[in-house]
Amino acid sequence: MAHRGGWFRRLSVAWLVVGLIACAACQPAKDPSSLRSPHAQKWFDRARNSFQQMDVEDAQDAIGQALRLAPQDPEIRLLAANLAIAKLDYAEVLRLTEGVSDSKALAIRGRAQWYLGDIQATSATLEALLRDPDTHDPWAKAISKLANHGTGRKPYRMEGDIVASVEMPRVRGTAMVVPVEIDGEQALALLSTGTAEVVLDKTQRAEPSWISVRIDGRVEFQDVPAVTQDLSGVSRQLGAPIKAMFGVNFLRNANVTFDFQGRQFVVRQFSPPRPPRATDIPVHYIRGGGMMVRSALASDGSASLYVDSSQMFPLALDTDGWRKAGVDPKTLTPFEGDPKLRHGIVPLVRLGAFDIPQVAAVLSNEIEGLEQVLGLNVDGVVGSGLLGGFRVTLGDSGKVLWVEEDLVTESGLNPAPSPKPADDDTANPPVAPGP
Repeated sequence: MAHRGGWFRRLSVAWLVVGLIACAACQPAKDPSSLRSPHAQKWFDRARNSFQQMDVEDAQDAIGQALRLAPQDPEIRLLAANLAIAKLDYAEVLRLTEGVSDSKALAIRGRAQWYLGDIQATSATLEALLRDPDTHDPWAKAISKLANHGTGRKPYRMEGDIVASVEMPRVRGTAMVVPVEIDGEQALALLSTGTAEVVLDKTQRAEPSWISVRIDGRVEFQDVPAVTQDLSGVSRQLGAPIKAMFGVNFLRNANVTFDFQGRQFVVRQFSPPRPPRATDIPVHYIRGGGMMVRSALASDGSASLYVDSSQMFPLALDTDGWRKAGVDPKTLTPFEGDPKLRHGIVPLVRLGAFDIPQVAAVLSNEIEGLEQVLGLNVDGVVGSGLLGGFRVTLGDSGKVLWVEEDLVTESGLNPAPSPKPADDDTANPPVAPGP
């Protein structure tokens, strides 16, 4: 049936590859591992394995030891650069990739320069990257167009009040939608933590563009970079005319708080203070744009979860994720009318210091494709059905989620019923160009 798993299949379609696939790199003349000492190799292997599990803290310790033993090793420096950009440490990325012409290194360097707001340097780096005939990096192609027309611009320049708050309308399910003005025109934007950039519907713009975004008529963001994509499927799924998606680059620069239950979306011209009752959830970004968190799906152990607020299910897990949750995938219940799609209840999900019981989730076979694109182990995907039970603030320039549980029900978080796929694959939010 055409609709099977439709709302999740978008994670493995072309736009995800656009956003997250690493561009092909020219192979060095010699395999660096052949010149690496056994001790350095052990530290490198540990760092790589830990990073694949999103244990960034351990990976950082291990790569530091590997760099000490082999400071000029290109593979070690590239992994260190990937770790640095995951932590939004752009200066370290630039240090590690200085003078390197390898395509993979240029791809990471260009992203660091872009997120730093260095338009001229971004343009030069991405131009060099795209000259490689083996490079297939549509994100770089789209951003290169913006950078080439961005001379003199300061991305996300803010004017007006220092803070603004707007009511989030309810459309369908737990979709997080915000009313905004884009270049002076009223529009609805979907919050999308699985997307790197602002995405405009192609009916609004044919090419990547620099735009202005106004919130509540009181705070205006000038020189906002935006890529384009057909968002008609999003509009059909939500039953509302969605003209834009706000990705993590916008959300980080806007210092946002979103509160689905309280129907509130807040932007600020300053980094917000930590709410006193919040728990801290460290966030890492694959190549600077794909939001990942470490969690637990049982009382012990850990899990790596991709966060995509544009998806309305609470949680989707692969087979290993269900086993980590202590649930045999064979015991899951088929959806009525689609026996190949199965769902169940995860007994416990831990976010920061909060233990959330009885979370509805689905078994997804599409996460394997996501893992191949990211080059990481991904146990599952968190959607707005889970995030919607909390008040969430992006703190420390997006390096941490401050999560408040004031609005979680006494019986545990259950903001949405067991998710069911859309009737039409085309009705699913497409993944926009990411990192």
